[in-house]
Amino acid sequence: MTDKQPAYIMPENVSRTFGRDAQRNNIFAAKIVADIVKTTLGPKGMDKMLVDSTGNVIVTNDGVTILNEMEIDHPAAKMIVEIAKTQENEVGDGTTSVALLAGKLLENAERLLDKKIHPTVVVKGYKLAADKTIKMLLENASPLKDQNVLRQIAMTAMTGKGAEGNKEKLSELIVRAIDLITNSKDFSVDDVKIQKIKGHSIEESELIEGIVLDKERANLDMPSKIEKVKILLIDFPLELRSPETETRIAVSTPEQLESFITSEEKYLKSLTDRVINSGAKAIFCQKGIDDVAQYYLAKAGIFACRRVAKSDMEKFSKATSARIISNLNDIKGDELGYAELIEETKVGEESYIFVKGCKNSGIVTIVVRGSTDHILDEIERAIKDGLGDVVAAYKSGKIVAGGGAIEIELAKRLRIFARTLGGREQLAIEEFANSLESIPEALAENAGLDPIEIIAELRKRHDAGSMNDGLNLFNNKVEDTMAAGIIEPMKVKTQAIQSAAEVAMMILRIDDVLVSRGNVEMGAQAQREVEGLD
Repeated sequence: MTDKQPAYIMPENVSRTFGRDAQRNNIFAAKIVADIVKTTLGPKGMDKMLVDSTGNVIVTNDGVTILNEMEIDHPAAKMIVEIAKTQENEVGDGTTSVALLAGKLLENAERLLDKKIHPTVVVKGYKLAADKTIKMLLENASPLKDQNVLRQIAMTAMTGKGAEGNKEKLSELIVRAIDLITNSKDFSVDDVKIQKIKGHSIEESELIEGIVLDKERANLDMPSKIEKVKILLIDFPLELRSPETETRIAVSTPEQLESFITSEEKYLKSLTDRVINSGAKAIFCQKGIDDVAQYYLAKAGIFACRRVAKSDMEKFSKATSARIISNLNDIKGDELGYAELIEETKVGEESYIFVKGCKNSGIVTIVVRGSTDHILDEIERAIKDGLGDVVAAYKSGKIVAGGGAIEIELAKRLRIFARTLGGREQLAIEEFANSLESIPEALAENAGLDPIEIIAELRKRHDAGSMNDGLNLFNNKVEDTMAAGIIEPMKVKTQAIQSAAEVAMMILRIDDVLVSRGNVEMGAQAQREVEGLD
């Protein structure tokens, strides 16, 4: 009888982690990501300074920006980053909350796994809890009443960020911007362009009913200001076409050279003549405009701007009702858009083009002022959060109390729901409820308060029926946050709870991780870190 030989089914360059080790490894990675962003939550949250390999600096407490800029390799940790991105794309705010909640759900699930409760039981309990939580949120959300509530929502979103000192001014701009774009049926946050202009104070930020570009006119001989303008949008260059293959032209006499140059000029003249004959007084081109074409356009008194970004071209099309054309032969007259005023303005060393009085008021621009690039970037992130929250509240028409009030109320009701169930799933539902309380707990901790005392006080208030009582960090008191103007859109909460629960359930189902060469060292390092906790 021969000895059994070991069977190798995978190449040597594959690392395998399985069973409890795989689960611990993934949960640990998710907890690390959650811990990184935890301290940024709330109005008293701290900022992170991110420095990349080229020395560029970002100072922010925006969850998705932090996670985007970090070079995360662990596959489970990347899943947490993905849900933060989804939260940003869907709602525009709540990115820190969703990462924190996902990490806490996994941390609490680990307690159950340590008690020998099978992962599928935990997943089933989490699914029941998530569905019940969303249902309770829909039942307990309050209807959106007026624009004053929208301003409070915008201010809540910007509190704790670099814009906090000017949140009243900026929230006013945000609500006015949303009010203007809601004339369009398919309005979205993308209909509000944010243009940063360095110089002056944040208080001098303004709302423009139109579009602002950080561009200058193509030629100084063109008019810098033009009124009652017909606008042409083209997405091809007003330049000579380059041959697709290498081409050589043999010129043996000065006459031949002159004839060649003249033919080029004739071609460019025919292009610009078609633009001039269209009746347009301004042209915005996605590509380049040749110097000769610029001369003819300037001579005809036409304002031209080149190399306009595709996203801005689309905004121009929507705002001015112009159609972006790809062939000058398509010009019939109805492709042109209209604006009351186009003006180039110089701010410091930079030039900006203001397009005002557009046909369609469904596109607006918030011009953000600030003293440095870092401040402008952080103000922009804060405004995007505010815009996302206001649009989410406007579209759903539902709001909830902030300051951890809704999380405490949902946790209380989930525990009551868990008692109606038999089996081990109720333990998972109770841990889901504990995870929801991690939001007010982090808010209190980041404000330097005792989180245990705060959670105990909040539970007591909610057990007594005060369902809107949360943590007001402006006075460090537990009170009715809805009345205090600390309000959030219901959509932010439903999206965060749904995304966090889904990614936690997915990670809990994983019991085998196979990593090929190139990622082996990363997997081994993460495993060593996990084992170092024991």
